[in-house]
Amino acid sequence: QLQASGGGLVQAGESLRLSCTVSGRTFSSYHMGWFRQAPGKEREFKAAITGSGSSTYYADSVKGRFTISRDNAKNTGYLQMNSLKPEDTGVYYCVADPLRVGVNMGTYWGQGTLVTVSS
Repeated sequence: QLQASGGGLVQAGESLRLSCTVSGRTFSSYHMGWFRQAPGKEREFKAAITGSGSSTYYADSVKGRFTISRDNAKNTGYLQMNSLKPEDTGVYYCVADPLRVGVNMGTYWGQGTLVTVSS
């Protein structure tokens, strides 16, 4: 089970940190990622990190602004979002996958947390 949290309403330029806590699984065995679904649009890949944390991947739209990380001892992954823009608005979902990392990952999904960025 994946539990995402940390969303909220912020102004453009501000920061948020999302968390994703995983229970019932060996967390380090799973690659982890974050996707965003904007209103009326499909879910879109934003960032991913390998199970060991040694490699990270980002969508071009968030490179240099978002940082994905994980603490395997706490079974928790994070997405630090800086310099937020109104176009970052949407529901953010965390995902865990034992094999795939990146745009095609998607074995286990969390329930999503809403991020709203006002201009």
